[in-house]
Amino acid sequence: MIDLAALTSLRAVAAHGSVVGAADALGFTPSAVSQQVKRLERQTGVPLLERVGRGVVLSRHGHHLVEAGGRVLADLEELEARLHREAGAVAGRLRMTAFSTAVRGLVAPRLRLLLDEHPDLSVTLHECEPWDTVDLVSSGQADLGVAHRWGDVPLAVPDHLVATTIATDVADVIIHRDHPLAGRDLLTPRDLLEEDWVATPEGTICRQWLHRMYDGTGRLPRIAHQSMEFDSHLALVRARLGIALVPRLGRQPLGPDLVGVPAAEPVPTRDVVALHRRSMTDSPAVAALLAALRD
Repeated sequence: MIDLAALTSLRAVAAHGSVVGAADALGFTPSAVSQQVKRLERQTGVPLLERVGRGVVLSRHGHHLVEAGGRVLADLEELEARLHREAGAVAGRLRMTAFSTAVRGLVAPRLRLLLDEHPDLSVTLHECEPWDTVDLVSSGQADLGVAHRWGDVPLAVPDHLVATTIATDVADVIIHRDHPLAGRDLLTPRDLLEEDWVATPEGTICRQWLHRMYDGTGRLPRIAHQSMEFDSHLALVRARLGIALVPRLGRQPLGPDLVGVPAAEPVPTRDVVALHRRSMTDSPAVAALLAALRD
């Protein structure tokens, strides 16, 4: 009989490209993941990993097992969800992921209320970026994830995932109170062509949106400083080192030194979406968590 926990470890190796990456995602040690894969090899009688240089890749048998095993795990997941639905039980353990501002502004307060209402439900939370959330939920390493997508900047979501919009967020241009534009009621990209920006790194969804804002101006935003954390953006603007585009969700108080001015042409909005596998649609726990986040 194939060990389902070991199969999950093999899927994680396939998703993350290494034993170390799989161990980090699963919360195991690399040794534990290796032992599970070796146990799976003994059970199946075929090699599932092949060594390439200092790393490993899935063998042909490993790829076949991951593909076929994914369907088996999805069927079992769907069966469990239906059993819980018939029993009316909001119980068990859910693994959840969310991006940082959603953790602060949305998940933390709603999750506490949900767990108080359903004491037999346990939720573990992992903070990560939207593209990581898609990968973790898609590969079965998380059950529900909260991600965001800005305007027309796409977030690729596989067909076997369901995306539910749970909120719409707006970002403001954050500037120092002493800045000449601080008294404006509205700012457009053309008003900001000569400004230095504090932005998230290249390749992030927020950075892609900032670039998209400048479409039609013939210019790109002038990036002076980069940071992943919006709290750091506020600190840099407070030090008069640039301006920043910071969403309202989970944003710390601006204090007396900063001003948030609405932006237009376009208005910087992002949809906050919850992702889960279709095989968990009937799960009362997933439904309860979605309802809490939308409430």
